[in-house]
Amino acid sequence: MRIAGTLRGIGAALLLLALVMGGGARAADKTKVVIATDFVPHGMHAGLFLAKHKGWFDEAGLDVEILDGKGSATTIQQVAAGQLDIGFAQLAAMAPAISNGVPVISVMGFVRAGDNGMMVPADSGWTTLKQLKGKKLAIPAGSATAAFADAFFKAGGVSRSDFTIVNLDTSALVAAYASGGVDGALSTVAYFAPIVADKRPSKGILFSSVGLNVPGYGLVVRKNELDSRQDMIGKFVAVQQKTWNYIFAGHKDEAIDAVLAERAGARLDRKIIAGQLALYMPLFDTPATKGKPLGWQAESDWESALKAMKEVNMVKPEFKPADFYTNRFIPMK
Repeated sequence: MRIAGTLRGIGAALLLLALVMGGGARAADKTKVVIATDFVPHGMHAGLFLAKHKGWFDEAGLDVEILDGKGSATTIQQVAAGQLDIGFAQLAAMAPAISNGVPVISVMGFVRAGDNGMMVPADSGWTTLKQLKGKKLAIPAGSATAAFADAFFKAGGVSRSDFTIVNLDTSALVAAYASGGVDGALSTVAYFAPIVADKRPSKGILFSSVGLNVPGYGLVVRKNELDSRQDMIGKFVAVQQKTWNYIFAGHKDEAIDAVLAERAGARLDRKIIAGQLALYMPLFDTPATKGKPLGWQAESDWESALKAMKEVNMVKPEFKPADFYTNRFIPMK
């Protein structure tokens, strides 16, 4: 009897070991992917958090870790340095980086119409940069939008000397503007407007209003890994395409729930996240991308953006659209 009991004990132990090792093998089969966003969680991150929350990355064989970023420029540099596998960042920050030798490229575009601009009070009556002459403007130091400040001013017929410029850390920008400490704030309009809506209802003087057309958010990877990591990149892009199509199909509330659940300790404001998502979604398409799959980037849009950047020496003359993006991972069907 003791021998039989011992055998049963050994059998149970072996079964448990097999189950544990089997689970470990399944985990090992997944590809680890570390992605950082541009900043703390906001509405445009809904596609990442929803895919994580619903297990869609896992189903694709990807073990995805989402980190909060410290600005698009920093995220892009971390991708280039091999500290991240993918970056979720403003492509407007990526382009000058590539021009300066940073070896990255975009494999998917989201906010293809761009959302950069100068936030001003909704009741101010200000619609042009010239109307802001003599005003105090805040610029977030180190952000993707800040990199375009001089180009924006030049395109709008003004210069830095026309204003009192206050350079602030991104984390201090909202408080300075909402309190009335500055007259305007350079930011991404769809991100910023919902945050200050209750304290200082605002609108944006967009870059596009002065002919400065720049791309918005996208996925950034190391250029030399397009072939060696094509399986991982292709799966990640496919999951994001599936997720955003799901959101556009009437599942915005579910996406917002996922952001709040995945960052439960961040005390995020549902109203703000919802407002940001609502403002970003109409910016996913340009006339050149309508009818194309989500994430597909148009050469003509990049040509327009690069023309504006080259005119203010943000991008060197020899660069062409193909240096900044690829659609190879976007299925056309």
